[in-house]
Amino acid sequence: MTSLAKPQVPGQVKHYLQFADLTREEYDYLLKRSAWLKTKFKSYETWHPLHDRTLAMIFEKHSTRTRLSFEAGIHQLGGHAVYLNTRDTQLGRGEPVEDAAQVISRMTDIIMIRTFGQEIIERFAANSRVPVINGLTNEYHPCQVLADIFTFVEARGPIQGKTVAWVGDANNMAYTWIQAAECFDFQIRFSAPGGYQLDDSRLTAEALKHLTVCSDPKEACKGADLVTTDVWTSMGYEDENTSRMAAFKDWMVDEELMSLAKPDALFMHCLPAHRGEEVSAEVIDGPQSIVWEEAENRLHVQKALMEYLLCGRLD
Repeated sequence: MTSLAKPQVPGQVKHYLQFADLTREEYDYLLKRSAWLKTKFKSYETWHPLHDRTLAMIFEKHSTRTRLSFEAGIHQLGGHAVYLNTRDTQLGRGEPVEDAAQVISRMTDIIMIRTFGQEIIERFAANSRVPVINGLTNEYHPCQVLADIFTFVEARGPIQGKTVAWVGDANNMAYTWIQAAECFDFQIRFSAPGGYQLDDSRLTAEALKHLTVCSDPKEACKGADLVTTDVWTSMGYEDENTSRMAAFKDWMVDEELMSLAKPDALFMHCLPAHRGEEVSAEVIDGPQSIVWEEAENRLHVQKALMEYLLCGRLD
């Protein structure tokens, strides 16, 4: 089969560095495409639009779901994956990000990066001849929230007009959910203890229309359609673990908090989870939890994303 990927024109390449990089129309297409690709996957039907294309996966942070979903995804689309850990490459020895981008993008067709600062991936993309995807940075985790929205839509229908309760740290997931709320027109209720609040300078005026900050996690969860959280100590903040455990102790999503949400509310977690810390075992392993479907859907939405960035619309 011949690849359906279109030639990339330097300077006109579309990247996916944060959720706000795509429009609502593009997301509507990706959600439909994700469902179509998932059906193909479940039916064992071969679909190789990226035949002989190569994905470079660059990791500076540990990963399970990101590596597996991207590596399996590109193979299922007919392509190949090359795993690069910064510790084992010249990037780990001080090669400029700009130089690495020039070289890697001349040898591959698409690049996924999982790193620390957002400015690193932005510098890389600015010097790349092929699409760059944010597999996670300290600031944003767009692929995960795309999977979360697809999972909600799959289970409950459109997310527009719904209420999502975020209980936990003002981390990359929280900021990405806020961008998603602006794009998809739903409400976010954010709740975190003092000292771990959102940085207003990172929020647009439009985003603030979709955001309510709640000092009490019970207030955030009341009547919510979806309750979601993340670990209290993200990668790179391990030195703060003791103080964070103390600060967040009243922010665990347990059965009491979930009982305040709507009866059919869903629970999500981007994983890995620490039972007994940010979520109780009764919730994450309970009937309202949809975390395993959420994890699987990383595969399907990222396949749709890679296909779109390289091939454009195929419908």
